[in-house]
Amino acid sequence: MLVDIFKAIGDETRIRIINLLIKEELCVCEIEAILKVSQSNASRHLNKLKGAGIITCVKKAQWVYYQIDNSFIDENKLLYEYIQTQLQKTSIYLKDAEELTKFRSSNMTCVILKEEFR
Repeated sequence: MLVDIFKAIGDETRIRIINLLIKEELCVCEIEAILKVSQSNASRHLNKLKGAGIITCVKKAQWVYYQIDNSFIDENKLLYEYIQTQLQKTSIYLKDAEELTKFRSSNMTCVILKEEFR
């Protein structure tokens, strides 16, 4: 539903999550590490995005990975393209993309992250 989509994307943290998920699928622990948010905060925002049909998730072993829902892209092509374009113009989203690149090059994994937070 259109109202749910706009409510979901009307939050800075959720836009930042979308920005990361446009680039690749991520689990909640990776999102919290990259954006420096708590697990409960990240999960709350992921649930809102999932409820609006913007993202989907898949369980792999003990981890749940989130990605942009292909149905959302197909059904909202112009909105998706607009979001992608705007994300390339704003410093905070560009910085988050850099953090994702740094995170990936650090070879950090969910297992390591989980151990660090114990």
